[in-house]
Amino acid sequence: MSTGFLAVDSGGSGLRAVVGTTDGDGHGPLARRDSPEPVRTGPRGIDPGHLMGQLLPMARALSDETGVTGFGTVVVGAAGLATLGDALRAELPGALARELGVRTVALAADAVTAYVGALGPRAGAVVAAGTGLIAVGTDLTRWRRADGWGHLLGDCGSGAWIGRAGLEAALRRHDGREGGSAPLLARAEERFGPAAGLPGQVYPRADRPAVLGSFAPEVAACAADDPVAAGILRAAARHLADSAAAVCPAGGEPRVAVTGGLLRMGDPLLVPLSEELAKRLPRARWTVAEGGPLDGAVRIATGLATGSLALPSDERMLWVTTVPGGPGPVGP
Repeated sequence: MSTGFLAVDSGGSGLRAVVGTTDGDGHGPLARRDSPEPVRTGPRGIDPGHLMGQLLPMARALSDETGVTGFGTVVVGAAGLATLGDALRAELPGALARELGVRTVALAADAVTAYVGALGPRAGAVVAAGTGLIAVGTDLTRWRRADGWGHLLGDCGSGAWIGRAGLEAALRRHDGREGGSAPLLARAEERFGPAAGLPGQVYPRADRPAVLGSFAPEVAACAADDPVAAGILRAAARHLADSAAAVCPAGGEPRVAVTGGLLRMGDPLLVPLSEELAKRLPRARWTVAEGGPLDGAVRIATGLATGSLALPSDERMLWVTTVPGGPGPVGP
């Protein structure tokens, strides 16, 4: 029976939680629970009540499974924290203290947990590239971010961006305009139906970024034989390299990693990305990510629990607070 930590990753695909301990010889995670339901957002931003409603049963089940009877530290990595996290910062620490007896709470942007999972407490830059895209970098004195502005205003080079560009090229071919692609038109009509109906398949959807992103693999599949598709991926690679360069520390030989689902597109994207990163950041070392956002939350929790965290604080990126009380029971 021991006191441990709780590390949480909250994103568009749901909620994931890990219980771990720093007691004795073994550090790190002991057990994990997952929920497929994303935490809601509303007029006040990320909904702390909805997050707690999902997290409490998970925490209690993990406590029963592992014998960890209290959580001295909780780290929550949350998508949208930088712009939608005011209610979470105001209410979550107190709720965690009341319900779980937590003493130390850290709220981190999911880009920060992605960074720490990929590189650990080292200077560098990480581009988190999936349906959306954001880049985060640090020289270990402050955080910098680039993009992450959503599919209408940014996320340049992301899955949604690639998919939208591919569908535009398909419609150009349909219209007979320059820059069109017959292979992309064929794939668009196979997936969505006749080209004339494509706007109706995209514009009304609440999950429009995901719909656009679902076409990105089709662009990659055409890239070997279609110069238009290859050009879209080359442009995406330039955008990713631009974002990495915007946040990368100026001195030394910083590490750079790219994480997220976009890596599954393989060589059609990764080959031009490697070339673009070499041009923009010749000093940097392109590194394979060591882990993902949940691994980053675990690393932050371990660092806080052992007093060894060496990352800069920032209210909108990585915010740590101590609440009254101490580790207490997690049972009902």
